[in-house]
Amino acid sequence: MGQTQELGQIIILNGVPRSGKSSIVAVIQETFDGLWMNLGVDRFMQMTPARYLPGIGLRPGGERQDIEPLVPILYSAMYESIAAHSRLGLNVVVDVGHHDAYAIERGILADSARRLKGLPVLFVGVYCPIEIVMERRQNTGWNVGSTSDFPPHPVQLWQREVHIPGIYDLEVDTSLLSPGACAEMIRQYLADSPAPSAFQRLATHYT
Repeated sequence: MGQTQELGQIIILNGVPRSGKSSIVAVIQETFDGLWMNLGVDRFMQMTPARYLPGIGLRPGGERQDIEPLVPILYSAMYESIAAHSRLGLNVVVDVGHHDAYAIERGILADSARRLKGLPVLFVGVYCPIEIVMERRQNTGWNVGSTSDFPPHPVQLWQREVHIPGIYDLEVDTSLLSPGACAEMIRQYLADSPAPSAFQRLATHYT
């Protein structure tokens, strides 16, 4: 009784679809010390009724104004869950694609950062050139559009919007590093670097 619960570490991987985030998550869960829970966007989309999809995974462009007002609420729920896990001493790794290219600006990233105030958060930018993203989409059978629209406009939008404002503790490029090498960079950063501060800065970025 009376012992203070040690907070779980939070790692947030932000990047476009097919940038390699989920592969890094898998390495972290398999190789990092302790229990790491995956509370990323894909997990929350799996819990979302089909008529509200893509839900939290809504891409840039303001195309689904019918469900867009739900997206900030879903993000709030996801980040409150992340916070709850950390406060209970559980480590959390999150793969996400933050953007603010909705029909109206939603300020979701700053709000998310405020919800994790006081918790240990490492915010990692996962970069990948659009040519590699397109190659990965083609290799996994995704419809990549016609040659007259190549890369497709939605893919270009993701590439442009997902790293705004670009405030990170650490950046990795999955065209140059394997998932294992990216995970090792994250491990070394947590072991050797000062306390991450990107989310603290983002919490005040739009206020």
